[in-house]
Amino acid sequence: MNIMERKNTELIKEFNRYIREHPEFVDNIPSNAVVVMQLEKDEEFNNWSREMAKSQAEKGQSIIYIKIKKMRPIRSRIEKLEIAL
Repeated sequence: MNIMERKNTELIKEFNRYIREHPEFVDNIPSNAVVVMQLEKDEEFNNWSREMAKSQAEKGQSIIYIKIKKMRPIRSRIEKLEIAL
């Protein structure tokens, strides 16, 4: 898996979390649409993502662009640790 594929996978995971918390957002996406992740200020990734979507979309299939404008930093959910020797 290359760096663009890894980034896309992480963005899709975050998008899935978002729509679980905001299920009404899905109402804006046509069924059977190709969903394309876009990241503000990352044109290299955005171009790669658009080209991948175009190559995978079937004739007449909608392509929907999800532009992520801001993401919070990833934080650990660990509350307490212990070291054993």
